[in-house]
Amino acid sequence: MCTYFALLTLQVTRIATLLVLVALILGQKGAEARKGRILESFEYIAMSCRAHSASITDFGGIGDGKTSNTKAFQDAVNHLSQYANDGGAQLYVPAGQWLTGSFSLSSHFTLYLHKDAVLLASQDMSEWPVLKALPSYGRGRDAAGGRFASLIFGTNLTDVVVTGANGTIDGQGAFWWQNFHKGKLKYTRPYLIEFMYSDNIQISNLTFLNSPSWNVHPVYSSNILVQGITIIAPITSPNTDGINPDSCTNVRIEDSYIVSGDDCIAVKSGWDEYGISFGMPTKQLVIRRLTCISPYSAAIALGSEMSGGIEDVRAEDITAIHTESGVRIKTARGRGGFVKDIYVKGMTLHTMKWVFWMTGNYKAHADNHYDPNALPVIQGINYRDIMADNVSMAARLEGIEGDPFTQICISNVTIGMAAKAKKVPWTCTDVEGITSGVSPRPCDQLPDQGPEKITACDFPAEPLSIDRVVLKSCTYRTKYM
Repeated sequence: MCTYFALLTLQVTRIATLLVLVALILGQKGAEARKGRILESFEYIAMSCRAHSASITDFGGIGDGKTSNTKAFQDAVNHLSQYANDGGAQLYVPAGQWLTGSFSLSSHFTLYLHKDAVLLASQDMSEWPVLKALPSYGRGRDAAGGRFASLIFGTNLTDVVVTGANGTIDGQGAFWWQNFHKGKLKYTRPYLIEFMYSDNIQISNLTFLNSPSWNVHPVYSSNILVQGITIIAPITSPNTDGINPDSCTNVRIEDSYIVSGDDCIAVKSGWDEYGISFGMPTKQLVIRRLTCISPYSAAIALGSEMSGGIEDVRAEDITAIHTESGVRIKTARGRGGFVKDIYVKGMTLHTMKWVFWMTGNYKAHADNHYDPNALPVIQGINYRDIMADNVSMAARLEGIEGDPFTQICISNVTIGMAAKAKKVPWTCTDVEGITSGVSPRPCDQLPDQGPEKITACDFPAEPLSIDRVVLKSCTYRTKYM
């Protein structure tokens, strides 16, 4: 009996010891959890992966939607920039509402937003630095002076990624729109993202809401990938363009959905004499798999600020719904520059005012110092393989007297007219070109070449270098839930 009780006591002691050990382990894990040290992994595709990672909470960030995090974001970027030459760094933004004003990124840097992270743009104007007007514009767009820095800003950078698990950047634009309409702004409204004089930029897998003005604006930059973006703003919001590549080279925009108060994509290169003098075109641009809703603007606009030139634009697999026009070229006397070698194929359009629109009398000028003899060159415009229905007017093509738009090619296009469509579906002045397989019948300035020419309109087969960019799978384990 004594032996039995001794054995029983030993067993109970062992069990008690085991339970104590389990309790200690669980307690330690619980403490670590309370300290935010449980590991969570996430994966994304990017141009570059990073050797170092930190969370905005490491720098005092508070995601309560009320506390300003402008200093926390800038402190985080400044601290992590020390790793630029040591594998680069990533700033992780966890779930929460992170109120912030403008902050600037650094090179070899990734900003990653959790799926439930929301960057809320501050409505305190003191948190938005004022920058000089862009040299290719000569003035701000909303006012003659400078412009507020964008929410996420960078200049003279290389290798920057702004991405996430479809996290959100909310511009809280109503505040800015109201002040704009009331004429209370001394400077041009901020954009949500702008990179200047930069190279190798990726913006992907994010949702942009209610931008004060333009959403995404790469300018004077090259090798840019914009991918998997959702942009939403009220259709009456002022100047809320979606993605505006501006004096940029080698740009790829794809797999994006935009609802906007202005052009879904607007290709630009400077304004009047300032753009002519700066002389930096936008070229080698790919746009594919875009869906656009913009009842008062275009799915894709070329201009009106095109004075540095626009060339080699390739757009395919474009869907537009309840949008004013499919493709619009906007220019005027005094713009100078050129729009040439434009290739569009595979558009599906529903409920449009116009399918094609070219405007040679877009009269908004930077100032009164433009040269009225600076005439734009518009040539080599190719549209093919387009289906449209419920259209009010097939095309409105208006060149410039003495400066016609030339080498226009339109083929394999079927346009279903709306019940109350215009009686004359095409209007054409000062344009020259050809068509094949287009219905309804185009204007006389674009004579039909017969069915054998239905593939006459060019679309380059050789890919651009931005299409050869290889993306990597980046996996991170973070202590921040």
